[in-house]
Amino acid sequence: MLLELYDFGVETRILHLLAGLALGLVFGVAAQISRFCLRRAVAGPRAERGEAGAVWLTALATAIVAFGAVSAFGLVDISEHRFASANLPIAALVLGGLAFGVGMVLTRGCVSRLTVLSATGNLRAVLVLAAFAVTAHAMLKGVLAPVRTSIGALSIDAPFASLAATPIGLAVLLAPVAALAGYLTWQSRASALRLVLGGVIGLVAVAGWATTSVLLFDEFDPLTVQTAAFTLPWSDTLFWVIAATAIPAGFGVGFIGGVLGGSFLSAAARGELQLQSFESPQQTLSYLAGGALMGFGGVLAGGCTVGAGLSGVATGSIAAIIALLSIAIGGWAASAGALRIGRALPAAA
Repeated sequence: MLLELYDFGVETRILHLLAGLALGLVFGVAAQISRFCLRRAVAGPRAERGEAGAVWLTALATAIVAFGAVSAFGLVDISEHRFASANLPIAALVLGGLAFGVGMVLTRGCVSRLTVLSATGNLRAVLVLAAFAVTAHAMLKGVLAPVRTSIGALSIDAPFASLAATPIGLAVLLAPVAALAGYLTWQSRASALRLVLGGVIGLVAVAGWATTSVLLFDEFDPLTVQTAAFTLPWSDTLFWVIAATAIPAGFGVGFIGGVLGGSFLSAAARGELQLQSFESPQQTLSYLAGGALMGFGGVLAGGCTVGAGLSGVATGSIAAIIALLSIAIGGWAASAGALRIGRALPAAA
């Protein structure tokens, strides 16, 4: 759309890279200040769950409203995206979501939160992201790709691909999300600033859809439609770091770079930069296992808590909704199981 009106004088891929960088910067600042993380809402300390859930659901409600608005004006087109397919790889969605949920509990953070933390000096997050990116890349293009294709072949055909395909689909989706967000906001007395920043994060997700699918779409050089996400972008970033002379950077690499930069700048301005590392070998193994599970699950489920959970559910995608519910169930089950085991163990002398 914009490329038909203006000659920017640079390749479309560079424009996508810059758009990803800009949106990533906004996401990084907003997520660092608001402590945006689905894991905190599902399996965090009881005192934090209400506010964390309110912030996350505010982001989702904002994204749903914004996606409906840009769709009405023809500013977004995800018809070729996997979220627009009515053929649901149900086994991959459920198994991947459950695995991701367990992984984010083991690492005490979803991938978006760990990306933010890695830029502020958390060395645990850096190692987890390395395990996550390597596993995700192995699932997408490496030795674990046959596992992905085999599980992904178990699919069913849904009556429709997205609630957006029905006359009041997005409204039906928005109602419970907004109601729960309102209740958690009231119950937890959530910070107004964090709620606003949650809304900003929701707008970033929709801005990514609109930018890559319509605003910066080039029919002579069509590129993959992308938005705020971490599974494929981290895989692409890993591949680009290793083979930058052969693999050009795109939206995903720009987005990861922006999130890291925005998080660092925000933490530096707020005096929250701090080096942190592992406390024991057992903790290291737990975090590595969690990172691998999130890489495995994120690819199978079609995204993480942001890629599938926020950006995907905002479109009304049935696949994304199944993935998000599976992630939440996996996280809750892992947290509840760990709590029961902890209570059953004898107290230290």
